[in-house]
Amino acid sequence: ILNYDSMARFRRRTCIILLLFILFICSIMMALKTLRPDRAGFGDPFGLGLLPELQQRTALLDDKQNSLNRVQGDTVTRVSNFHSIADSAMKASMPAVNKLEEELSSPNYNFHIFYYTWFGNPQFDGKYIHWNHPLLPHWDPKIANNYPKGRHNPPEDIGANFYPELGSYSSKDPSVIEAHMKQMRSASTGVIVLSWYPPGMADENGEPTDDLVSVILDYAHKYNLKVTFHIEPYKDRDDRSMYHNVKYIIDKYGGHPAFYRYKTNTGKFLPMFYIYDSYITIPEIWANLLTISGSQTIRNTPYDALFIALLVEERHKHDIHRSGFDGMYTYFATNGFSFGSSHHNWGSLKAFCDSNNLMFIPSVGPGYIDTSIRPWNNHNTRNRVNGKYYETAFSAALLVRPEIISITSFNEWHEGTQIEKAVPKRTGQVVYLDYKPHKPNVYLQLTQKWSEKYRKEQEQWLM
Repeated sequence: ILNYDSMARFRRRTCIILLLFILFICSIMMALKTLRPDRAGFGDPFGLGLLPELQQRTALLDDKQNSLNRVQGDTVTRVSNFHSIADSAMKASMPAVNKLEEELSSPNYNFHIFYYTWFGNPQFDGKYIHWNHPLLPHWDPKIANNYPKGRHNPPEDIGANFYPELGSYSSKDPSVIEAHMKQMRSASTGVIVLSWYPPGMADENGEPTDDLVSVILDYAHKYNLKVTFHIEPYKDRDDRSMYHNVKYIIDKYGGHPAFYRYKTNTGKFLPMFYIYDSYITIPEIWANLLTISGSQTIRNTPYDALFIALLVEERHKHDIHRSGFDGMYTYFATNGFSFGSSHHNWGSLKAFCDSNNLMFIPSVGPGYIDTSIRPWNNHNTRNRVNGKYYETAFSAALLVRPEIISITSFNEWHEGTQIEKAVPKRTGQVVYLDYKPHKPNVYLQLTQKWSEKYRKEQEQWLM
């Protein structure tokens, strides 16, 4: 009987231990799932403008012009008033440069950060822009029918999963621009990569913003930041229009002290242009602009620059080289989503670039979530894991010793890649995500930490 009781107790103890072990393994698996490992499967396209061959984006681009040219009758008056307000604000708020230098981290001009000025509100724009983003339907009608439709209704309901500390702001608000510059400078970034459409053009949910560039440059200069341009896939973008638009940018803004120029190995100081969705255009067209023998060549002219292409698929690296680009960037903040955004591929991409005299610029991000505008896209969410995801991306970037690191993003709120300050917020229908248990500036602090680490490691690489 004693032996039987002992065996029974032993079996019970063994079962309990086994059950606890299984629960432990399951909890580990769930935690790892939030990190989405390198080799996660390629999900559905999610980025604004990603993979047009899968989403038939060419048709959308053809229709875009109708919405781009809608300008209300009082636009000229609003722009004029805005510039006078911005000028007054600049003069009133201009502190001593020495005081700013004492308070803020020094800028790292090898840390580039993507920045969007497409937001609007009634106070500055007469209406909400982008905060009222529509819910985008899935391209498969059977799937689309399972998800809500319509658009967001600011200021309580915005097209984002997080809520900005500054509220549903206008990108034209001088106080907002000032706050953004101070945040980017506090993060020890150095170069603002400004989303840009030609004059009179915009994305399908926004309005033209080229009139804002001069003000951005002025405020950037105040904080000792530089500005370069992220040229978006505007309608009919080709070699000819690109030549004219690059000429326009350099002629109009190239003389500003905040206009970014990169010092090349030959000692030249050249502007830099990031070209979003560059793969839409075939290499032969790009080669007309970017190779010395091209019919529209910009090389060895006063408008020569460094042109950085977006790499999504592995095959794009050969197209980029053949097109005459000077380098490539990966943009997307989703490890495992595409070949370019997968951290484990950065080593081979850097080796390819080194062997072909190209620049490799990996893009790191704090996480990704866009279910506020694409409710069907939750499988592409990347959990921030209280900053660990961001730090993992930085660590992977430093391993390949890049000349420049880009950050996606300062304020792409729709896709949840922002490092701008966010605050907890709950409304009747929505509970927004936040940065707790950390403070609203945690991702600015992490950026500053890795900027310093990168700076120190770069010094060792050059020794």
